[in-house]
Amino acid sequence: MRIQDEQLKRFIGDAGLVSKKDIAEAEKVAKEEKRTLAEALIASGTMTEDDMRRVESYVLGIPFVSLKGVKVDFSILSLIPEPVARNHNIIAFKKNEESLEVAMLDTADLPAIDFIKKKVGLKILPRLTDTESMKSALLQYQKTLKDEFGDLIMKETSALKTIAEDTGEEATEEDLKKMAEDLPVVRIVDTLLRHAIIQGASDIHIEPMEESVLVRYRIDGILHDAMTLPKNAAPTIVARLKVLSNLKLDEKRLPQDGRFKMEMDGQKVSFRVSILPIFFGEKVVMRLLRENRSGFTLEGIGFHGSSLERLQDAMKQTTGIILVTGPTGSGKTTSLYTVLDLLNTPEVNISTIEDPVEYQMPRINQTQVKSEIGFTFATGLRSLMRQDPDIIMVGEIRDKETASLAINAALTGHLVLATVHTNSSSGTVARLVDMGVETFLLVSTLRVAVGQRLVRRLREDAREPYKLSSDEKSELGKHADMDKVLEVLKEEQIIANNATWNSVDFYHAKDVPEGEEAYKGRIGIHEILPMSPSIKEMVMSGATADQIQEQGRKEGMLTMLEDGIYKAAKGLTTIEEVLRVINE
Repeated sequence: MRIQDEQLKRFIGDAGLVSKKDIAEAEKVAKEEKRTLAEALIASGTMTEDDMRRVESYVLGIPFVSLKGVKVDFSILSLIPEPVARNHNIIAFKKNEESLEVAMLDTADLPAIDFIKKKVGLKILPRLTDTESMKSALLQYQKTLKDEFGDLIMKETSALKTIAEDTGEEATEEDLKKMAEDLPVVRIVDTLLRHAIIQGASDIHIEPMEESVLVRYRIDGILHDAMTLPKNAAPTIVARLKVLSNLKLDEKRLPQDGRFKMEMDGQKVSFRVSILPIFFGEKVVMRLLRENRSGFTLEGIGFHGSSLERLQDAMKQTTGIILVTGPTGSGKTTSLYTVLDLLNTPEVNISTIEDPVEYQMPRINQTQVKSEIGFTFATGLRSLMRQDPDIIMVGEIRDKETASLAINAALTGHLVLATVHTNSSSGTVARLVDMGVETFLLVSTLRVAVGQRLVRRLREDAREPYKLSSDEKSELGKHADMDKVLEVLKEEQIIANNATWNSVDFYHAKDVPEGEEAYKGRIGIHEILPMSPSIKEMVMSGATADQIQEQGRKEGMLTMLEDGIYKAAKGLTTIEEVLRVINE
């Protein structure tokens, strides 16, 4: 913001927007932290960034525009490339022969203005807008892209149909390769992949049906119908994806797995491809893996309080095992990569054995399992032990051999990170015992077991507060220790020390405009079971997972449900979302 501190102080004081006390406190913080008054007011929550933009508009005489619900002509919108619009929060919305009006969140972004001026050859007139308007306008790129995709499909349908008819009988590999390299299908597949990346999809499903082909995206853990394509488009799209993935074009009877990469706007995305023959053709599922992901923090993915401290204590050890458990798609890999990122220093040698390598990380030696040639987790782990590692990550412990090797590595001076497929942290212990791991070895090496799920994150601008009813509290209390959750909220200073559940706000998702979602992104809910002396004794005596879980709760462990209630009380998600994920 370009308003001088004295200008801002005088305006908000005279207008009664902020009390003198709050202004004085913000000035003190600004001086101590060497920040502007505007930054201090926003950081304290006294004013929002949008409040400040409206003040800037008034004081500096920059026109303010609202674009919420405004349909921008695509010929004008597209004057600014979508990546530039998103990266710089700038939208072209009105044009005449001499000038172009652009809505911005920061009119001091001179490089963006200069770039657009050179691109369009017009005078640029910056206007301030708010966050909601920017989101609404940026969404029009996505909607237009979807329309463009549909138009492209219809435009190329006849060409695809002709190719299919020309082949007559069963197409040869040469015919299929020619189809896959034909310009229409190249355009179709490229646009489909681009659209999925923009939508933030984690998976793409291409499903042939009797009369059409259904394309679905998994976004924030939920499958959504994206579009329906003509039936005749399926063979060429599948052929194109097989070419990209280096798979056999003429093999339609057996499942095939492959992988390819693409780069969009500087972002590298790897696609893990699975093709399965079904009744109406070949179904394709692609997992999107954003590469070079680093910079995650444990707090950023949902760890907090005593749970965070327990995990950090385990990470400080030079030996032992840290296990992360949960179903497929619960964020286990992200948690392990976050831990690896924090442990990744020049003083240590880190090696991994994965299936597949999902994110590429610098200074880490990552190995891909190839079971078809006998290179399994167990054989890979055995080889890694001869590579002088300090820290080892095993993508998944699936059998007794891998479990025994991991425990042996932990016993011989290595820190081992791994995942196990179970439903809870206490279930991890029982699972390893079922695999045949000796209990005395398990309790000697296991530092913590982390159970987790992912819940969708509620947008701040798409939520409305409410208080839990007596019935809701009673129902939640049957499965969660509500008093303990309240105590944790107080300990972490989320609520006042004298607060009760009657004074704590929870949130529902508000109705949002068509094409938008009330949720954006996901965050973890966790339970962390440490191997305390009492739990070690229970494991040695053959206690059940439920008994171990109960002891963990007595020792202060929040269950995943309780952690979900905690995050719902913080406004990060909803009770409904937590219950949906826990009960899946």
